[in-house]
Amino acid sequence: MTEKQYGGSKNYGSKGTISSKGDSNIGLVKTTKKNDFDENEISELIAENIEKLKKAGAIARQTINYAKSFIKKDTPLLEIAEKIEAKIIELGGKPAFPVNLSINEVAAHSTPSFNDSSLAYGLLKVDLGVHIDGFVADTAFSLDLENNEENKNLINAAESALNEATKVFSLNSKIKTIGATVENEMKKFGVIPIANLSGHSIEQYDLHAGVTIPNFDTSQDISIPEGVYAIEPFSTKGLGSVRDGRPSGIYHLEKPGNVRDLFAREVLQYIEDEYSTLPFCSRWIYKKFSSRGLLALRRIEEAGLLHHYAQLIENGKGKVAQAEHTIIITKNEKIITTL
Repeated sequence: MTEKQYGGSKNYGSKGTISSKGDSNIGLVKTTKKNDFDENEISELIAENIEKLKKAGAIARQTINYAKSFIKKDTPLLEIAEKIEAKIIELGGKPAFPVNLSINEVAAHSTPSFNDSSLAYGLLKVDLGVHIDGFVADTAFSLDLENNEENKNLINAAESALNEATKVFSLNSKIKTIGATVENEMKKFGVIPIANLSGHSIEQYDLHAGVTIPNFDTSQDISIPEGVYAIEPFSTKGLGSVRDGRPSGIYHLEKPGNVRDLFAREVLQYIEDEYSTLPFCSRWIYKKFSSRGLLALRRIEEAGLLHHYAQLIENGKGKVAQAEHTIIITKNEKIITTL
Protein backbone atom coordinates (compact mmCIF):
# COMPACT_ATOMS: atom_id res chain seq x y z
CA MET A 1 0.00 0.00 0.00
CA THR A 2 1.72 3.08 -1.29
CA GLU A 3 2.91 6.26 0.35
CA LYS A 4 2.02 9.63 -1.16
CA GLN A 5 4.57 12.44 -1.09
CA TYR A 6 3.71 16.13 -1.29
CA GLY A 7 5.41 18.78 -3.39
CA GLY A 8 6.60 19.38 -6.93
CA SER A 9 9.16 17.81 -9.22
CA LYS A 10 11.53 19.12 -11.83
CA ASN A 11 10.39 16.37 -14.18
CA TYR A 12 6.87 15.25 -13.45
CA GLY A 13 3.63 16.80 -12.29
CA SER A 14 4.65 20.30 -13.32
CA LYS A 15 1.44 20.71 -15.31
CA GLY A 16 -0.79 20.04 -12.35
CA THR A 17 -1.01 21.12 -8.73
CA ILE A 18 -0.23 18.26 -6.38
CA SER A 19 -0.77 19.90 -3.01
CA SER A 20 -0.34 23.19 -1.24
CA LYS A 21 1.46 21.35 1.56
CA GLY A 22 4.88 21.46 -0.06
CA ASP A 23 6.92 22.70 -2.99
CA SER A 24 9.86 20.47 -3.85
CA ASN A 25 9.85 17.45 -1.61
CA ILE A 26 8.64 14.62 -3.82
CA GLY A 27 10.69 11.50 -3.25
CA LEU A 28 12.81 12.97 -0.46
CA VAL A 29 13.75 10.39 2.12
CA LYS A 30 11.98 10.86 5.40
CA THR A 31 13.96 9.93 8.49
CA THR A 32 11.36 10.21 11.24
CA LYS A 33 10.39 6.77 12.46
CA LYS A 34 7.13 6.35 14.37
CA ASN A 35 8.50 3.49 16.45
CA ASP A 36 11.86 5.19 17.11
CA PHE A 37 13.85 1.98 16.56
CA ASP A 38 17.56 2.47 15.98
CA GLU A 39 19.41 0.41 13.38
CA ASN A 40 20.58 -2.21 15.90
CA GLU A 41 17.05 -2.70 17.20
CA ILE A 42 15.72 -3.08 13.64
CA SER A 43 18.42 -5.64 12.89
CA GLU A 44 17.50 -7.60 16.03
CA LEU A 45 13.78 -7.42 15.24
CA ILE A 46 14.38 -8.81 11.77
CA ALA A 47 16.60 -11.62 13.05
CA GLU A 48 14.11 -12.61 15.75
CA ASN A 49 11.09 -12.47 13.43
CA ILE A 50 12.47 -13.40 10.04
CA GLU A 51 10.33 -16.56 9.88
CA LYS A 52 7.19 -14.47 10.40
CA LEU A 53 8.27 -12.12 7.63
CA LYS A 54 8.95 -15.07 5.32
CA LYS A 55 5.62 -16.69 6.18
CA ALA A 56 3.77 -13.45 5.46
CA GLY A 57 5.52 -13.29 2.09
CA ALA A 58 4.68 -16.89 1.28
CA ILE A 59 1.00 -16.32 2.08
CA ALA A 60 1.03 -13.20 -0.09
CA ARG A 61 2.48 -15.18 -3.01
CA GLN A 62 -0.14 -17.91 -2.69
CA THR A 63 -2.90 -15.33 -2.40
CA ILE A 64 -1.78 -13.57 -5.57
CA ASN A 65 -1.86 -16.86 -7.48
CA TYR A 66 -5.35 -17.49 -6.14
CA ALA A 67 -6.52 -13.98 -7.06
CA LYS A 68 -5.21 -14.31 -10.61
CA SER A 69 -7.13 -17.56 -11.00
CA PHE A 70 -10.58 -16.02 -10.55
CA ILE A 71 -10.45 -12.28 -11.35
CA LYS A 72 -12.12 -11.63 -14.66
CA LYS A 73 -13.82 -8.67 -16.31
CA ASP A 74 -17.14 -7.89 -14.57
CA THR A 75 -16.27 -9.79 -11.39
CA PRO A 76 -17.78 -7.74 -8.52
CA LEU A 77 -15.06 -5.81 -6.69
CA LEU A 78 -16.63 -6.73 -3.36
CA GLU A 79 -16.34 -10.42 -4.24
CA ILE A 80 -12.68 -9.97 -5.23
CA ALA A 81 -11.78 -8.16 -2.00
CA GLU A 82 -13.60 -10.57 0.28
CA LYS A 83 -12.22 -13.68 -1.41
CA ILE A 84 -8.65 -12.36 -1.23
CA GLU A 85 -8.96 -11.34 2.42
CA ALA A 86 -10.57 -14.68 3.31
CA LYS A 87 -7.77 -16.57 1.54
CA ILE A 88 -5.14 -14.70 3.58
CA ILE A 89 -6.88 -15.75 6.79
CA GLU A 90 -7.34 -19.33 5.55
CA LEU A 91 -3.59 -19.57 4.91
CA GLY A 92 -2.74 -18.46 8.45
CA GLY A 93 -2.18 -14.71 8.11
CA LYS A 94 -4.18 -11.55 8.58
CA PRO A 95 -4.75 -8.75 6.05
CA ALA A 96 -2.21 -6.00 6.73
CA PHE A 97 -4.63 -3.54 5.11
CA PRO A 98 -7.85 -3.75 3.09
CA VAL A 99 -7.30 -5.08 -0.41
CA ASN A 100 -6.87 -2.09 -2.76
CA LEU A 101 -8.68 -2.50 -6.09
CA SER A 102 -7.93 0.60 -8.13
CA ILE A 103 -9.03 0.98 -11.75
CA ASN A 104 -7.49 3.01 -14.61
CA GLU A 105 -6.60 6.56 -13.45
CA VAL A 106 -7.29 5.69 -9.79
CA ALA A 107 -3.74 4.83 -8.78
CA ALA A 108 -4.28 3.59 -5.23
CA HIS A 109 -6.32 3.56 -2.02
CA SER A 110 -9.58 2.24 -3.41
CA THR A 111 -11.42 -0.60 -1.68
CA PRO A 112 -15.08 -1.61 -2.02
CA SER A 113 -17.63 -0.58 0.59
CA PHE A 114 -19.89 -3.12 2.29
CA ASN A 115 -22.65 -2.57 -0.27
CA ASP A 116 -20.47 -1.90 -3.33
CA SER A 117 -21.90 -3.07 -6.65
CA SER A 118 -18.97 -2.01 -8.86
CA LEU A 119 -17.54 -4.50 -11.34
CA ALA A 120 -13.93 -5.08 -12.40
CA TYR A 121 -12.88 -3.62 -15.74
CA GLY A 122 -10.07 -1.78 -17.49
CA LEU A 123 -6.61 -1.66 -15.91
CA LEU A 124 -7.10 -3.14 -12.44
CA LYS A 125 -4.43 -2.84 -9.74
CA VAL A 126 -4.60 -5.37 -6.89
CA ASP A 127 -2.58 -4.30 -3.84
CA LEU A 128 -2.64 -6.66 -0.85
CA GLY A 129 -0.79 -7.09 2.41
CA VAL A 130 -0.33 -9.93 4.87
CA HIS A 131 0.89 -9.73 8.44
CA ILE A 132 1.92 -12.22 11.09
CA ASP A 133 1.91 -10.49 14.49
CA GLY A 134 2.42 -7.15 12.75
CA PHE A 135 5.29 -8.29 10.50
CA VAL A 136 4.17 -7.39 7.00
CA ALA A 137 4.50 -8.50 3.39
CA ASP A 138 3.17 -5.90 0.93
CA THR A 139 2.72 -6.79 -2.74
CA ALA A 140 0.76 -5.74 -5.81
CA PHE A 141 0.08 -6.65 -9.43
CA SER A 142 -1.96 -5.25 -12.32
CA LEU A 143 -4.37 -6.93 -14.73
CA ASP A 144 -5.50 -5.88 -18.18
CA LEU A 145 -9.19 -6.77 -18.29
CA GLU A 146 -9.91 -5.37 -21.75
CA ASN A 147 -7.11 -6.78 -23.93
CA ASN A 148 -5.75 -3.28 -24.47
CA GLU A 149 -2.22 -2.60 -25.77
CA GLU A 150 -1.73 0.53 -23.65
CA ASN A 151 -2.69 -1.41 -20.53
CA LYS A 152 -0.28 -4.21 -21.41
CA ASN A 153 2.57 -1.77 -22.01
CA LEU A 154 1.96 0.00 -18.69
CA ILE A 155 1.91 -3.33 -16.85
CA ASN A 156 5.11 -4.48 -18.55
CA ALA A 157 6.78 -1.17 -17.68
CA ALA A 158 5.86 -1.39 -13.99
CA GLU A 159 6.91 -5.04 -13.74
CA SER A 160 10.18 -4.49 -15.58
CA ALA A 161 11.00 -1.45 -13.44
CA LEU A 162 10.30 -3.47 -10.30
CA ASN A 163 12.48 -6.32 -11.53
CA GLU A 164 15.41 -4.02 -12.29
CA ALA A 165 15.01 -2.11 -9.02
CA THR A 166 15.10 -5.30 -6.96
CA LYS A 167 18.36 -6.27 -8.67
CA VAL A 168 20.15 -3.09 -7.55
CA PHE A 169 18.44 -2.83 -4.15
CA SER A 170 20.87 -3.97 -1.47
CA LEU A 171 22.48 -2.92 1.78
CA ASN A 172 24.09 0.52 1.34
CA SER A 173 22.77 0.97 -2.20
CA LYS A 174 21.89 4.59 -2.89
CA ILE A 175 18.36 5.97 -2.87
CA LYS A 176 19.12 7.87 -6.08
CA THR A 177 20.20 4.62 -7.78
CA ILE A 178 16.90 2.91 -7.00
CA GLY A 179 14.84 5.85 -8.24
CA ALA A 180 16.95 6.29 -11.38
CA THR A 181 16.67 2.57 -12.17
CA VAL A 182 12.85 2.72 -12.00
CA GLU A 183 12.69 5.93 -14.06
CA ASN A 184 15.12 4.79 -16.75
CA GLU A 185 13.47 1.40 -17.15
CA MET A 186 10.06 3.00 -17.63
CA LYS A 187 11.41 5.35 -20.28
CA LYS A 188 12.25 2.29 -22.38
CA PHE A 189 8.50 1.64 -22.59
CA GLY A 190 7.63 5.24 -23.40
CA VAL A 191 6.00 5.88 -20.01
CA ILE A 192 6.88 7.72 -16.80
CA PRO A 193 6.67 6.90 -13.09
CA ILE A 194 4.24 8.52 -10.67
CA ALA A 195 6.68 10.81 -8.91
CA ASN A 196 4.70 11.41 -5.73
CA LEU A 197 3.97 7.75 -5.06
CA SER A 198 6.79 5.78 -3.54
CA GLY A 199 7.97 2.65 -1.85
CA HIS A 200 8.67 2.66 1.86
CA SER A 201 10.32 0.97 4.78
CA ILE A 202 8.15 -1.30 6.94
CA GLU A 203 8.36 -2.02 10.65
CA GLN A 204 6.15 -4.02 12.99
CA TYR A 205 2.56 -2.72 12.70
CA ASP A 206 3.90 0.23 10.67
CA LEU A 207 3.51 0.18 6.89
CA HIS A 208 5.30 3.50 6.32
CA ALA A 209 8.08 3.48 8.85
CA GLY A 210 10.25 6.40 7.83
CA VAL A 211 12.39 5.68 4.76
CA THR A 212 10.91 6.59 1.37
CA ILE A 213 11.97 4.69 -1.77
CA PRO A 214 11.35 7.08 -4.69
CA ASN A 215 10.37 6.06 -8.21
CA PHE A 216 12.56 8.63 -9.96
CA ASP A 217 16.09 10.00 -9.62
CA THR A 218 16.09 12.38 -6.63
CA SER A 219 19.90 12.77 -6.71
CA GLN A 220 19.93 11.84 -3.02
CA ASP A 221 23.21 10.30 -1.94
CA ILE A 222 21.67 8.35 0.95
CA SER A 223 22.38 4.68 1.60
CA ILE A 224 19.84 1.95 2.33
CA PRO A 225 20.21 0.59 5.89
CA GLU A 226 19.13 -2.83 7.13
CA GLY A 227 15.38 -3.20 7.18
CA VAL A 228 12.23 -4.36 5.45
CA TYR A 229 11.17 -2.40 2.36
CA ALA A 230 8.38 -2.30 -0.19
CA ILE A 231 9.42 -1.28 -3.71
CA GLU A 232 6.40 -0.29 -5.82
CA PRO A 233 6.73 1.46 -9.17
CA PHE A 234 3.64 3.05 -10.73
CA SER A 235 3.68 3.65 -14.50
CA THR A 236 1.57 6.07 -16.53
CA LYS A 237 1.37 8.09 -19.75
CA GLY A 238 -0.38 10.89 -17.83
CA LEU A 239 1.22 13.78 -15.96
CA GLY A 240 3.18 11.55 -13.57
CA SER A 241 1.63 12.70 -10.31
CA VAL A 242 -1.47 12.05 -8.24
CA ARG A 243 -3.96 14.17 -6.31
CA ASP A 244 -6.39 13.33 -3.55
CA GLY A 245 -9.77 12.09 -4.73
CA ARG A 246 -12.81 11.14 -2.72
CA PRO A 247 -12.55 9.42 0.69
CA SER A 248 -11.70 5.74 0.34
CA GLY A 249 -13.25 4.25 3.45
CA ILE A 250 -9.75 3.14 4.49
CA TYR A 251 -8.48 4.38 7.85
CA HIS A 252 -5.72 3.93 10.35
CA LEU A 253 -5.57 4.82 14.02
CA GLU A 254 -3.49 7.97 14.15
CA LYS A 255 -3.30 8.70 17.86
CA PRO A 256 -4.63 7.41 21.18
CA GLY A 257 -7.71 9.03 22.66
CA ASN A 258 -11.30 8.48 23.62
CA VAL A 259 -14.83 9.32 22.53
CA ARG A 260 -17.90 10.20 24.59
CA ASP A 261 -20.34 7.74 23.03
CA LEU A 262 -20.24 4.35 24.80
CA PHE A 263 -20.77 2.25 21.69
CA ALA A 264 -18.16 4.26 19.80
CA ARG A 265 -15.76 3.45 22.64
CA GLU A 266 -16.46 -0.23 22.10
CA VAL A 267 -15.72 0.11 18.38
CA LEU A 268 -12.56 2.11 19.13
CA GLN A 269 -11.36 -0.60 21.50
CA TYR A 270 -12.00 -3.21 18.81
CA ILE A 271 -9.96 -1.18 16.30
CA GLU A 272 -7.07 -0.89 18.75
CA ASP A 273 -7.14 -4.59 19.61
CA GLU A 274 -7.73 -5.96 16.12
CA TYR A 275 -5.75 -3.62 13.84
CA SER A 276 -3.40 -1.66 16.10
CA THR A 277 -1.96 1.03 13.79
CA LEU A 278 -2.42 -0.92 10.54
CA PRO A 279 -5.05 0.29 8.04
CA PHE A 280 -8.61 -1.04 8.16
CA CYS A 281 -11.82 -0.15 6.35
CA SER A 282 -15.44 0.74 6.97
CA ARG A 283 -16.46 -2.54 5.30
CA TRP A 284 -14.72 -4.49 8.04
CA ILE A 285 -16.39 -2.39 10.74
CA TYR A 286 -19.80 -2.93 9.12
CA LYS A 287 -19.19 -6.69 9.01
CA LYS A 288 -18.47 -6.72 12.75
CA PHE A 289 -20.96 -4.14 14.05
CA SER A 290 -23.48 -3.57 11.20
CA SER A 291 -24.68 -0.03 10.45
CA ARG A 292 -24.22 1.11 14.06
CA GLY A 293 -20.51 0.54 13.57
CA LEU A 294 -20.39 3.02 10.69
CA LEU A 295 -22.00 5.66 12.90
CA ALA A 296 -19.47 4.94 15.63
CA LEU A 297 -16.65 5.16 13.08
CA ARG A 298 -17.83 8.64 12.16
CA ARG A 299 -17.75 9.66 15.84
CA ILE A 300 -14.20 8.35 16.19
CA GLU A 301 -13.13 10.21 13.06
CA GLU A 302 -14.77 13.43 14.32
CA ALA A 303 -12.73 13.06 17.52
CA GLY A 304 -9.57 13.34 15.39
CA LEU A 305 -8.30 9.85 16.19
CA LEU A 306 -8.27 8.44 12.66
CA HIS A 307 -6.50 9.16 9.41
CA HIS A 308 -8.92 8.69 6.49
CA TYR A 309 -7.09 7.88 3.26
CA ALA A 310 -8.20 9.57 0.07
CA GLN A 311 -8.28 7.73 -3.22
CA LEU A 312 -5.28 8.80 -5.30
CA ILE A 313 -6.06 9.97 -8.84
CA GLU A 314 -3.56 10.54 -11.67
CA ASN A 315 -3.50 14.27 -12.35
CA GLY A 316 -3.84 13.93 -16.13
CA LYS A 317 -6.36 11.09 -15.81
CA GLY A 318 -3.82 8.76 -17.35
CA LYS A 319 -4.17 5.06 -16.71
CA VAL A 320 -1.83 3.69 -14.03
CA ALA A 321 -0.23 0.26 -13.54
CA GLN A 322 1.50 -0.93 -10.37
CA ALA A 323 3.87 -3.71 -9.34
CA GLU A 324 5.30 -4.33 -5.87
CA HIS A 325 7.49 -6.64 -3.81
CA THR A 326 8.70 -6.68 -0.21
CA ILE A 327 12.43 -7.10 0.45
CA ILE A 328 14.35 -7.89 3.62
CA ILE A 329 17.85 -6.37 3.68
CA THR A 330 20.38 -7.53 6.28
CA LYS A 331 24.16 -7.53 6.52
CA ASN A 332 24.19 -11.12 5.30
CA GLU A 333 21.38 -11.48 2.79
CA LYS A 334 18.63 -10.04 0.62
CA ILE A 335 15.28 -11.83 0.64
CA ILE A 336 12.40 -10.90 -1.66
CA THR A 337 9.66 -12.36 0.51
CA THR A 338 6.83 -11.94 -2.00
CA LEU A 339 8.60 -13.41 -5.04
